[in-house]
Amino acid sequence: MTTLVSRPAATTGRRGTARVGRRLTVTLVAALVLLLAVLASFALGSRPLPVDQVWHALVAPDGGEASTIVRELRLPRTALGLAVGVALAVAGVLFQALTRNPLAEPRILGISAGASFGVVLAISVFGVGTLAGYVWFGIGGALLAGLLVFAVASRAREGASPVTLALVGAALDASLASVVYALLSIDARTFEEYRFWVVGGLTGRDLSVALQVLPFVLAGLALAALVARGLDALALGDDVARGLGHRIGLVRLGGGVAAVLLTGAAVAAAGPIAFVGLAVPHLARALVGADHRWTLAVSALLGPALLLGADVVGRLVAPPGEIPAGIVTALIGAPLLAFLVRRARVVTA
Repeated sequence: MTTLVSRPAATTGRRGTARVGRRLTVTLVAALVLLLAVLASFALGSRPLPVDQVWHALVAPDGGEASTIVRELRLPRTALGLAVGVALAVAGVLFQALTRNPLAEPRILGISAGASFGVVLAISVFGVGTLAGYVWFGIGGALLAGLLVFAVASRAREGASPVTLALVGAALDASLASVVYALLSIDARTFEEYRFWVVGGLTGRDLSVALQVLPFVLAGLALAALVARGLDALALGDDVARGLGHRIGLVRLGGGVAAVLLTGAAVAAAGPIAFVGLAVPHLARALVGADHRWTLAVSALLGPALLLGADVVGRLVAPPGEIPAGIVTALIGAPLLAFLVRRARVVTA
């Protein structure tokens, strides 16, 4: 009798240990991939640099050509790529969990449209002509859009449910997009300024832009970590989550605020970069499972790796010109997402 009971328990324990070991391995590999992406971002471009010169330029700049390239050109875009990649990937995990929609991404609640509206308003109405100035308007527009979506959705009969949030967000996205296009159609100067931002990329940004959005990214990551366990419970349904002792209203609020902060900061700084927030969470779940603590951690590593890798590819394919990272992520992300969907169907079958 004792033997029959203990063997399944031992087997379960071994499986749990193996699962944790696999997740740790995946996390370490993802960290290594991110490190390689950072090194490539510093070393590769129209003027390739060996790693020793990159290191010397970072720790002991001498004012030479290599130091100028690394510190004035590549350091700002690498720092911004890290911040934006983390923000978009983690926001994608949060949106997909809160809406229970595997196709959810930062656009789904109208937050990207809110950031776009803020940028256009800054250019056309207030005459802001620098990217550092756009950032605050973009973040403000994203925050207001997020608050509006949650305020309207919470007044529905069923409250801020996943379906209500998605519907209100889609409506707001369409409304703000129409206003943005109307402003662009009547002001040529605004259009010229806006089209540089809306493509999405890391070029042309100095280090101050990354520093401006960093507090919002850190706050969003902290909130995401706090609600991770609650997101696991939400995946089982509201009634089950309540039965497990979770306050689902607070979980949704915390997750929503985190997603808004992360999306607003990322979109305001780098423009609406596609597929990072959609594809990376699926890749993370395929590697470590549905536990949101692990999914968030791995996504936070793979998101910036993907974005920095796309930025490096954009520098190398058409020198001395560049293809913006937002275009490259769309080209990379679409087949990656198709592969993950295909793999999921095969596994399910």
